[in-house]
Amino acid sequence: MTVMTHTMLKGSNVPVDAAAVRAVLRWTPGAGVPDVDASALLLGASGRVRSDEDFVFYNQPRHPSGLVRRLPKRSVPEGLTDTIEADLGALDASVDQVVIAASSDGAAFERVPDLRILLFDSAFADGEPLAVFDVRPETGEETAIICGELYRRGEGWKFRAVGQGYPTGLIGLATAFGISVDESEGADRAADGTQEPAAAGPLPAAVPPPPSAPPGPVPAAVTGAGADSQATVQHQQPSYGYPPPAAPPAAPGAQQPAYGYPQPAAAPPAYGYPQPAAAAAHAPDPHFALPPQGPQFVRS
Repeated sequence: MTVMTHTMLKGSNVPVDAAAVRAVLRWTPGAGVPDVDASALLLGASGRVRSDEDFVFYNQPRHPSGLVRRLPKRSVPEGLTDTIEADLGALDASVDQVVIAASSDGAAFERVPDLRILLFDSAFADGEPLAVFDVRPETGEETAIICGELYRRGEGWKFRAVGQGYPTGLIGLATAFGISVDESEGADRAADGTQEPAAAGPLPAAVPPPPSAPPGPVPAAVTGAGADSQATVQHQQPSYGYPPPAAPPAAPGAQQPAYGYPQPAAAPPAYGYPQPAAAAAHAPDPHFALPPQGPQFVRS
C-alpha cells in the first residue's frame, strides 16, 4: 500500500481513513534532555472528559474500553518514541475527540530537541506515516503540550496539528479538560516516595520539601541566658569601658583563654577608666592622723 505522508503546519488538518491509528511521539534524547510521556484524553461533545477514566497516561495506560491505550516506549535509530494507539472505528459515539498530548519530566520542552508527532495506520505501523507534525514550543517554558487531536467529521475522522502548550504540566493540562486531580493524595504519595499518580487517575502533586529537623538547644554562651555547662572556663562578659573584675590567679601552666574573651587581671586596663588599686594600698597606716577640721579657735 502506497501512503502519502502529509507534512503538517500548526492548525492544519488531514482526513484519516484508517480504522485504527498510532500517534507516535518521537524526540532525540541526550544529556539534560527530560523524559517525555505521551497521554490521551477522550472528550465528549462538551469538549471535556466524560469521567476520569477518559484519561490515558503513564499510570493508567489503558482505557476501560480497551480502545485507547499507551504502548511501551521504544528506542529507534531516530531517537525515543512513546505511542498512543486508538481504534477510532470502534469508539463509542459519545467520544468526539481524542487529544494526543506530551508532558516532560524535570525540565521544560525547550530542552527537548526534535519533538514531532507521527500518525500511522495501525495496520501498517512499520510503513510510512500518514502525517508528520514538528512540535515547537511557543515560549519554551511549556511542560505539557497538546501535539494533535483526532476528531469526528461527519462519518469519519480527521487529524489536526495543534501545538498548544501548558506551563503547568500534566496537572494543568488534565484539569483543563475536566479531570479531577486529588493533589492532597498526590502529595501523600510523594511524601512516601511515589512520584506517579494512582491508577484511578489522580496526578502527582509537587513534592513537598522534606521537613527540617527541629532546631537543637541554643548554647547559653550564645544567648547570654545562663552559663554554658560544657564550657571549660566560665566567663562573665564585662561592660565595655568599665574595669573588668579581677580574675582568680591562674594555675601554673594554665592555657590562656581564646582571643576575644575576657583576659586575666594582668591584661591592659580598659581605656579611659581608673583601675582598682593593689590590695596593699588599702592597708591602714598606724601613724596617720587627720588634720584639724573646720575653723580653729585659739583661747587668748
